[in-house]
Amino acid sequence: MTTEPVPVSSPENQLRSERNHGFVVGLLAGSVVGAGLGWLFAPRVSALGRQTADSLRSLGAAASDRYQEAGERLTAVVDDITAKGQELRDQMSDAVIHGAQAVEHHAANMKSGH
Repeated sequence: MTTEPVPVSSPENQLRSERNHGFVVGLLAGSVVGAGLGWLFAPRVSALGRQTADSLRSLGAAASDRYQEAGERLTAVVDDITAKGQELRDQMSDAVIHGAQAVEHHAANMKSGH
């Protein structure tokens, strides 16, 4: 019986094998830790998303309310200015009519010699 020599791993092959083993263990550990952290923080992220959406809805509603209030105030101011303008127009018209009647009356007096 002849015995064949058992191939001895070189230190270089052993180092490479240990590195590969360490990489695989690190990859698996990182995956487990990442999945655990994702599972742990998922409800918080979801709640934060809901809270953010609620805040944005509230902000949008408040902005819409302010816009509507400003529009109502602007309409009231425009209506007030319009009413005052119409009142001034009526006063001016009355003054012009009164002045025209006075001129007409004066002209009639001058014509009749009074």
